[in-house]
Amino acid sequence: MSVVALGPRQHPRQHPPRHTNRIRLVRPRTRPTLTITVDLASSPMSPRLSRLLELLGEIAESGEGRLSRTDDVPVTVADPNLVRILTGPRAVRQGDRTIPLTRIEYDLLLFLAERPHRVFTRLQLLHSVWGHDHAVARTVDVHVRRLRAKLGAGTPLLTTVHGVGYRLADEAPVIVER
Repeated sequence: MSVVALGPRQHPRQHPPRHTNRIRLVRPRTRPTLTITVDLASSPMSPRLSRLLELLGEIAESGEGRLSRTDDVPVTVADPNLVRILTGPRAVRQGDRTIPLTRIEYDLLLFLAERPHRVFTRLQLLHSVWGHDHAVARTVDVHVRRLRAKLGAGTPLLTTVHGVGYRLADEAPVIVER
Protein backbone atom coordinates (compact mmCIF):
# COMPACT_ATOMS: atom_id res chain seq x y z
CA MET A 1 0.00 0.00 0.00
CA SER A 2 1.20 3.51 -0.72
CA VAL A 3 -0.10 6.83 0.57
CA VAL A 4 0.61 10.18 -1.10
CA ALA A 5 -0.40 13.53 0.41
CA LEU A 6 -0.41 16.57 -1.90
CA GLY A 7 -0.75 20.17 -0.81
CA PRO A 8 -2.94 22.70 -2.58
CA ARG A 9 -1.77 23.92 -5.98
CA GLN A 10 -1.95 27.66 -6.48
CA HIS A 11 -2.18 27.95 -10.26
CA PRO A 12 -3.11 25.50 -12.97
CA ARG A 13 -0.19 24.50 -15.12
CA GLN A 14 0.03 23.19 -18.60
CA HIS A 15 1.40 19.74 -19.32
CA PRO A 16 3.41 19.37 -22.51
CA PRO A 17 1.15 17.81 -25.12
CA ARG A 18 1.67 14.16 -25.99
CA HIS A 19 0.01 14.78 -29.33
CA THR A 20 0.40 18.03 -31.19
CA ASN A 21 -3.33 18.66 -31.37
CA ARG A 22 -4.11 18.06 -27.66
CA ILE A 23 -3.24 20.14 -24.62
CA ARG A 24 -4.32 19.03 -21.15
CA LEU A 25 -4.81 21.61 -18.42
CA VAL A 26 -4.53 20.53 -14.81
CA ARG A 27 -7.35 21.68 -12.53
CA PRO A 28 -6.20 23.85 -9.63
CA ARG A 29 -6.13 21.94 -6.36
CA THR A 30 -7.51 24.25 -3.67
CA ARG A 31 -7.39 21.72 -0.83
CA PRO A 32 -4.85 19.12 0.20
CA THR A 33 -5.39 15.75 -1.49
CA LEU A 34 -4.70 12.28 -0.10
CA THR A 35 -4.23 9.42 -2.55
CA ILE A 36 -4.23 5.82 -1.27
CA THR A 37 -3.22 2.99 -3.59
CA VAL A 38 -3.92 -0.56 -2.42
CA ASP A 39 -2.70 -3.57 -4.41
CA LEU A 40 -5.40 -6.13 -3.72
CA ALA A 41 -3.82 -8.85 -5.87
CA SER A 42 -0.54 -9.28 -4.01
CA SER A 43 -1.86 -11.15 -0.96
CA PRO A 44 -5.09 -12.17 0.78
CA MET A 45 -7.01 -9.26 2.26
CA SER A 46 -6.43 -8.87 5.99
CA PRO A 47 -9.29 -7.89 8.33
CA ARG A 48 -7.68 -4.46 8.84
CA LEU A 49 -7.41 -3.83 5.10
CA SER A 50 -10.98 -5.02 4.63
CA ARG A 51 -12.14 -2.57 7.30
CA LEU A 52 -10.15 0.25 5.65
CA LEU A 53 -11.91 -0.39 2.33
CA GLU A 54 -15.28 -0.44 4.12
CA LEU A 55 -14.49 2.90 5.78
CA LEU A 56 -13.40 4.45 2.47
CA GLY A 57 -16.67 3.26 0.93
CA GLU A 58 -18.65 4.83 3.78
CA ILE A 59 -16.74 8.11 3.38
CA ALA A 60 -17.43 8.12 -0.37
CA GLU A 61 -21.15 7.47 0.15
CA SER A 62 -21.48 10.19 2.80
CA GLY A 63 -19.83 12.76 0.55
CA GLU A 64 -17.20 13.63 3.20
CA GLY A 65 -14.33 12.58 0.99
CA ARG A 66 -14.32 12.46 -2.75
CA LEU A 67 -13.67 9.12 -4.42
CA SER A 68 -14.33 9.62 -8.09
CA ARG A 69 -13.82 8.35 -11.58
CA THR A 70 -12.72 10.42 -14.54
CA ASP A 71 -16.08 12.14 -15.04
CA ASP A 72 -16.54 12.74 -11.27
CA VAL A 73 -19.22 10.11 -10.67
CA PRO A 74 -18.66 8.45 -7.26
CA VAL A 75 -17.69 4.79 -7.29
CA THR A 76 -17.49 2.24 -4.53
CA VAL A 77 -14.03 1.17 -3.47
CA ALA A 78 -14.40 -2.60 -3.40
CA ASP A 79 -16.28 -2.98 -6.71
CA PRO A 80 -14.97 -6.19 -8.35
CA ASN A 81 -16.25 -4.99 -11.75
CA LEU A 82 -14.30 -1.73 -11.56
CA VAL A 83 -12.03 -1.46 -14.60
CA ARG A 84 -8.84 0.54 -14.02
CA ILE A 85 -6.93 1.71 -17.08
CA LEU A 86 -3.33 2.32 -16.02
CA THR A 87 -1.74 4.60 -18.60
CA GLY A 88 1.86 4.34 -17.32
CA PRO A 89 2.29 0.57 -17.75
CA ARG A 90 -0.50 0.41 -20.38
CA ALA A 91 -2.36 -2.18 -18.34
CA VAL A 92 -6.02 -2.81 -17.59
CA ARG A 93 -7.13 -4.30 -14.28
CA GLN A 94 -10.59 -5.48 -13.37
CA GLY A 95 -11.00 -6.11 -9.68
CA ASP A 96 -7.96 -8.18 -8.71
CA ARG A 97 -7.04 -9.48 -12.17
CA THR A 98 -5.05 -8.04 -15.04
CA ILE A 99 -6.85 -8.17 -18.39
CA PRO A 100 -4.50 -9.06 -21.27
CA LEU A 101 -5.32 -6.68 -24.11
CA THR A 102 -3.71 -6.13 -27.48
CA ARG A 103 -2.36 -2.67 -28.30
CA ILE A 104 -5.44 -1.77 -30.35
CA GLU A 105 -7.89 -3.11 -27.74
CA TYR A 106 -6.15 -1.05 -25.05
CA ASP A 107 -6.08 2.09 -27.23
CA LEU A 108 -9.76 1.68 -28.15
CA LEU A 109 -10.84 1.26 -24.52
CA LEU A 110 -8.72 4.21 -23.37
CA PHE A 111 -10.00 6.42 -26.21
CA LEU A 112 -13.65 5.76 -25.30
CA ALA A 113 -13.02 6.00 -21.53
CA GLU A 114 -11.43 9.43 -21.95
CA ARG A 115 -14.49 10.63 -23.90
CA PRO A 116 -17.59 9.46 -21.99
CA HIS A 117 -21.11 10.23 -23.27
CA ARG A 118 -19.85 10.72 -26.82
CA VAL A 119 -20.75 8.47 -29.76
CA PHE A 120 -18.13 7.67 -32.38
CA THR A 121 -18.70 6.20 -35.82
CA ARG A 122 -16.57 3.27 -36.95
CA LEU A 123 -14.66 5.55 -39.33
CA GLN A 124 -13.97 8.08 -36.55
CA LEU A 125 -12.62 5.25 -34.36
CA LEU A 126 -10.48 3.90 -37.21
CA HIS A 127 -8.98 7.35 -37.75
CA SER A 128 -8.49 8.19 -34.04
CA VAL A 129 -7.42 4.79 -32.65
CA TRP A 130 -5.88 2.99 -35.60
CA GLY A 131 -4.43 6.17 -37.07
CA HIS A 132 -5.85 5.60 -40.52
CA ASP A 133 -9.23 5.17 -42.13
CA HIS A 134 -8.45 2.92 -45.08
CA ALA A 135 -9.20 -0.31 -43.19
CA VAL A 136 -12.57 -2.06 -43.26
CA ALA A 137 -15.01 -0.40 -40.84
CA ARG A 138 -16.08 -3.81 -39.51
CA THR A 139 -12.60 -4.14 -37.99
CA VAL A 140 -13.90 -1.97 -35.16
CA ASP A 141 -16.75 -4.43 -34.55
CA VAL A 142 -14.29 -7.29 -34.15
CA HIS A 143 -12.20 -5.41 -31.59
CA VAL A 144 -15.27 -4.30 -29.63
CA ARG A 145 -16.50 -7.91 -29.54
CA ARG A 146 -13.08 -9.09 -28.26
CA LEU A 147 -12.99 -6.36 -25.60
CA ARG A 148 -16.46 -7.34 -24.39
CA ALA A 149 -15.45 -11.00 -24.22
CA LYS A 150 -12.26 -10.29 -22.26
CA LEU A 151 -14.00 -8.00 -19.77
CA GLY A 152 -16.96 -10.34 -19.28
CA ALA A 153 -20.64 -10.06 -20.02
CA GLY A 154 -21.33 -8.77 -16.49
CA THR A 155 -19.38 -5.57 -17.14
CA PRO A 156 -21.30 -3.29 -19.53
CA LEU A 157 -18.52 -1.06 -20.84
CA LEU A 158 -19.19 -0.40 -24.47
CA THR A 159 -22.59 0.54 -25.83
CA THR A 160 -23.59 0.02 -29.45
CA VAL A 161 -25.54 2.92 -30.89
CA HIS A 162 -27.29 1.15 -33.75
CA GLY A 163 -26.75 2.76 -37.12
CA VAL A 164 -24.05 5.07 -35.73
CA GLY A 165 -21.20 3.43 -33.80
CA TYR A 166 -19.97 2.96 -30.23
CA ARG A 167 -19.56 4.83 -26.96
CA LEU A 168 -18.63 4.17 -23.35
CA ALA A 169 -21.68 2.97 -21.41
CA ASP A 170 -23.13 5.50 -18.95
CA GLU A 171 -22.94 3.00 -16.10
CA ALA A 172 -19.44 1.78 -17.06
CA PRO A 173 -17.33 1.28 -13.90
CA VAL A 174 -14.13 2.69 -15.44
CA ILE A 175 -11.37 4.93 -14.14
CA VAL A 176 -8.28 6.12 -15.97
CA GLU A 177 -5.19 6.33 -13.76
CA ARG A 178 -2.32 8.43 -15.09
